[in-house]
Amino acid sequence: MPEEYGSEVIQTVEQYSAVEAVGRHVNMTSDTQKTPRMGDVDVQIIPKGSAYPEDQPALDNVLLDAVKFGDRIIIAEEDLQDARVDVITEYQKGWATNYARMFDNAALGTTAVANGTTVPFTSVYKEVGTGVLKTAGALTYQDLSDILSTAENGRYWNEPDAIVIAHTSFKGQLRTLVDGNGRPLFLDSVPGKQPATLFGVEIRFSDGAKTSTTAKHTPTGNPLLIVGNRRHLIVGDRTPVESLISFDAGFGTDEPHVKVRTRKAFAVGRKEAFSVVEITAS
Repeated sequence: MPEEYGSEVIQTVEQYSAVEAVGRHVNMTSDTQKTPRMGDVDVQIIPKGSAYPEDQPALDNVLLDAVKFGDRIIIAEEDLQDARVDVITEYQKGWATNYARMFDNAALGTTAVANGTTVPFTSVYKEVGTGVLKTAGALTYQDLSDILSTAENGRYWNEPDAIVIAHTSFKGQLRTLVDGNGRPLFLDSVPGKQPATLFGVEIRFSDGAKTSTTAKHTPTGNPLLIVGNRRHLIVGDRTPVESLISFDAGFGTDEPHVKVRTRKAFAVGRKEAFSVVEITAS
């Protein structure tokens, strides 16, 4: 049974996944798909009466390769009959929450090159590589200013598309940081009116924004703060979140089975569009 648009499961994914919420979505018509990536176009001054010089900007591609995220949930018949909540919907929402965190971890924080299984995508962290700013202890005003300046001075900075994604543990630190005039750097969101901002740039928080050797919904590595252009967070949508309930699978034990799945891809458009801070110690 495909999930309806606007269902609680879809809303849960968008609530907990920063990348799903702000990334550029591309509809995929096969398991792999190339997304065009334009090269730079030159600008030249042409003297009066002179011929136009030739320019041949390179056109290459970003490869999206879809992988399947899923699970099979076994529910006791008694729970369906006796529980005072919609057990199936709550399990689906629980899966969606953990999928969102795992997807973000795969897209933002895995430390190895994609292998299609335990590391489904090459993450922003891996793409930026040696350009990651590593710092011990709490974030400082200077750390944030430096990392924002790095992104701002990059070739792919665009104010309307600027985004900050940080691990949830940064919230407490950011609330205490102020500029030289005592003004807070971080302004929390006003529901329905304005998003949370850091230095005036929209900021999203994700439990998946930590380093991890493999994609996990509970990563235990170093927390990350990522600044960049959301247009270069490319999310491939092969199939939406879907679920199917079978009362036959557990015929011998009175246990209906619920399958939940989605097929997604992710790729970084340009690594130069991002700058990353990694907290290496407490």
